[in-house]
Formats: sequence, C-alpha cells, structure tokens
Amino acid sequence: MEKVIKNNTLYFDGCNTVELAKEYGTPLYVISETAIVEKCSEIKETFLNRYERTRAAYASKAFLTLSMCKIIEREGLCMDVVSGGELYTAMKAGFPAERIELNGNNKSVEELELAVEYGIGRIIVDGLDELEIIEAICREKGKKADILYRVTPGVKSDSHDYIVTGKKDSKFGIPLDDEVIFPAVEKAINSEYVNFLGFHFHVGSQLHDNESHLKALDIVLKLIKDTKEKYGFATPELNIGGGFGIKYTDADNSKPYAYFLDPMMEKIQQFSKDLGITRPEIVIEPGRSIIGEAGITLYTVGTIKDIKGVRKYVSVDGGMTDNIRPALYQAKYEGLAANKADEPKTDMVTICGKCCESGDVLIRDAQVTQLKRGDIFAVFSTGAYGYAMASNYNKNPLPATVLVKNGKAELIVKRQSYEHMIENELIPDSLK
Repeated sequence: MEKVIKNNTLYFDGCNTVELAKEYGTPLYVISETAIVEKCSEIKETFLNRYERTRAAYASKAFLTLSMCKIIEREGLCMDVVSGGELYTAMKAGFPAERIELNGNNKSVEELELAVEYGIGRIIVDGLDELEIIEAICREKGKKADILYRVTPGVKSDSHDYIVTGKKDSKFGIPLDDEVIFPAVEKAINSEYVNFLGFHFHVGSQLHDNESHLKALDIVLKLIKDTKEKYGFATPELNIGGGFGIKYTDADNSKPYAYFLDPMMEKIQQFSKDLGITRPEIVIEPGRSIIGEAGITLYTVGTIKDIKGVRKYVSVDGGMTDNIRPALYQAKYEGLAANKADEPKTDMVTICGKCCESGDVLIRDAQVTQLKRGDIFAVFSTGAYGYAMASNYNKNPLPATVLVKNGKAELIVKRQSYEHMIENELIPDSLK
C-alpha cells in the first residue's frame, strides 16, 4: 500500500496518520482496505481467473475481525479458520459456511461439533484420531463431512524455525511413512461418514523462494500417484497452503503470487496429464500476504534514554503486547515519525515498548529523525499477527483498530477499557 508524505506528515490510504492518532488514541492499528483489495485482485487475476477449479482461502489467523470477514466475503475468497473462536467470528459475520475450512493440529470435540453443525466446506484432518472423532459426530448428527488430510512433506524452508511447518519434525500434519498414511487414506476413502477429497500441505511462512513449495509438491504428487495405484482413487482436491512472503524491510525480496503459483500449477497439470486423471481442484491459503502490508501501527513517543556510548532507547506506549513478533522470533520492522515524516533521519535509536521485559523491543538500531516525547511513530507492515497475537500482559488494554480507505476512517475494533479487561475476574467469598 502506498504511503504518502504531505506537509511533513505521513498519510496512509489517504488518511492523515497524526489526525488518526489524535482522534482514536494510541497504540492504534490502522488497516488499509484498498491494500487488502489490491492483494485479493492480484490473487483473482493471476490464479483464480487464470486457472479453472481453483479456490483461495484467506488464512484468518493473520488478522480476523467481523469487518475483515465481510471484506473477504465481498472479494469472493474462502476462509481458513483454526479454532472455534475464529469459526464463531466467521459465523457471527454471516460468512457462508460452504466457503469455510477448518484447520488446526488439536481440534477439540466442541470445535469439530460446531464445524459439522454449521456445515462448513472442509475439515482439514491433522491427526490419525481426528477422523474417528469426526465420524462419531457425523454419525450422531446424521451428517457427512468433506475432509482433506494435512500431510507433512518433510522439507525444510528458509525461514525462522518457529514458522516452518513442513519439516518432518513438526506438530502439524500426518507423516508420510507408508505404514502411517496409507491405512489412514484407505479408512477415509471407505468411511460412510466423510467424503475424502484429498490432501493439504503447508511448508511454512514468510517465504521468498519457491524451492520448498516445489519440493513439497513433488512429494505430495507422488502420494497422489501412489493412492491412485493402491486404491484406484483419483484425488479430487489438493490444498497447497500459503506462506508467501511480504516486505517488512528493504532487505525482504517479496515476490508476486505468480512466482509461486505458476510453476506449481504447471507441474500439477503435467502430472495429472501423465497420470491420466482430471487435475485436482487446487486451493491456496494466503494470509499474511493479503493483510501484512495493509496494516501499520501508530504509537506515541514517551521516555527517551540516551545511554552515552551504548544505546539510545525511545519508548513508545505499546510494544510486545500489540506486536509480539520481534520478541518471539526476532522479526524486523521499519518505521518513521509520522509527524516529522520529511525530516532528515540523523539519529540511531532503539524503539522499545513499555512492558517490564528487556526483550520488549520493536525496532533495534532504527535510523530516525530526532524524536521527542509526544511524537507519533508509525511502524509499517503490522497488519498480520499484530492484533491477532495481542495480549493484556502487564494489564495493558488491547488497542483500537481503524479501517481506512481513500481518506475515510472507520472504527472496526473498539479500544479495550480497564473494566472490560477484568470483567471475567472474580473475588470468591473466601477472600472478601
């Protein structure tokens, strides 16, 4: 999303960010609807409209609110959820059930019951015992569920270990050992309570190279071939996941969707032709790549500590409570002073949060203009996994979120109050 500087002030999707901070307070998540739509349009142009029998399911764990559900529905995408809470949010927003897919490595019985009762489009089965739970629920409710198996291709991706999911040593997916996967496939094919549609894999997140996608695809295509030869089953559907990287800093070499998808589709189409089967319906699960660069976070500068010869700390009124990624896996961000956007960046500082943790650092060694208390500091590309992973650590309330488009701003998440933060806490009679 284009960020514009006018009169020394940062504008985002036509909105004056300093005015946004003044009106809604800080910390403040700001989401550009224009940027979301641009990414959805790219997916439609280069994938959905280019290849028949394809779907794109937004990986809602990156950022999910009722308003985001409405945007994704309007743009014609499906929705990937990984918990009862995400499914409930989609349901409350009226998102079409048949366009919802449920992922997750440890779905509860209650979550699976909710999914079956609501009639969602797909359940991505992640473990061997999960099928039995789904069958029992469907037997009791007189329903039949459409399922895929999530498998672990066993490939290593070039990303942080915490967000690599396709390697064999992973909590996600069913390993591809013959004695494990094939009995599971046979059971699903023969089940009277599920429709077995195929396979799902996901190699990791924030990837800028397509090598691991292509390696994983080769492995799963062999699984499809073996399944055809063993059981005469032509796999109707293949979900190839997401993980397409975005630009957080100038060091990130982000690629268009076509860079990942075109060679994969070419490989799948040739494989299907050689095997003499109809090419499976292909599903992708972009999340971060849709919402990541569509968001920024605004903070107000507070205490500044200049430790001579060591480091200059600039504290802001948020931190790891609204963006845990730098503390969790050393994620890097860039930003600038929204109210001094054109001024020379002559100072080297560390932008840190207000939590009682030394690791509460948002940007280390940031080149910025001279900052002072009260300045508004904007951190870019925070749309993904900021709001979604926010916490009340140190009893800090959750920030508000505004949706901006062409100079207009609308509140989509209210700022949490202290009262709201403790509303579920009780004092038992024994302590009164």
